[in-house]
Amino acid sequence: MRNFHQKNVLITGGASGIGKIMGGLFLDRGARVIIWDIDPKSIVDEFVERGEIFGYSVDIADQTKVQQAFEKVKANHGVIDVLINNAGIVVGKYFHEHTELDIRRSMDINALAPMYITSLFLPDMIAQNNGSICNIASSASYISNPKMSVYVASKWSIFGWSDSLRIEMKLLQKNIRVTTVTPYYINTGMFDGVRSLVPILRPEKVAKKILRGIASGKPIVSMPWSIHFVRFFQGIFPIRFFDWFVGGVLGIYKTMDDFKGRQNT
Repeated sequence: MRNFHQKNVLITGGASGIGKIMGGLFLDRGARVIIWDIDPKSIVDEFVERGEIFGYSVDIADQTKVQQAFEKVKANHGVIDVLINNAGIVVGKYFHEHTELDIRRSMDINALAPMYITSLFLPDMIAQNNGSICNIASSASYISNPKMSVYVASKWSIFGWSDSLRIEMKLLQKNIRVTTVTPYYINTGMFDGVRSLVPILRPEKVAKKILRGIASGKPIVSMPWSIHFVRFFQGIFPIRFFDWFVGGVLGIYKTMDDFKGRQNT
């Protein structure tokens, strides 16, 4: 889908971070942008002069609220052409420090909500035999990491489901492209306090690359380029060597030591 003019684009978690930046980029390309977020008003007010933008207050961890928002969107805007499952949270603790609420909410928002949301919008895409679905996973879909075990679990889940969905659409010969995004840490408030030898990604660059990936129907968008080699190295090297290199030499296993995250979540 190279032309987004007059297309309906829905972005979850679109009021901040890369979701907000992507919303602006789609508006600049003539799309109608629909934001799902806990508080979407600020971005709607900020971007209203850039194009057609609409905001819906939705807690995507609540299936009832998601169903209600879906019905409103369908009644008000019709079929969604591009669905971007972007919303996510991270809890920076050792696993034994997680509460039941930490675990449930992380899995509900990061893993289950994208599946449920997609299940609502996908039938209309199939009926018109056209559409794009983009699921924001993480480099944590490939690399286990201390102090974010539940986040890692949720992102492994979303990666496996998203790529399976891509193959299903291909086998069914449907013109519905599925793009899975696996970025390294992005310089937004979500990962405030993270320290890394590997450069932390600039959100503007990430957003632009995601847009290009959706436009070209690219199956997997990884950032930085070196993420592409992770599975290869996991396959050929013993686990002890991989842990030594990734955890010791690159320091990946210590990146969450000073994690703060968004202070208002």
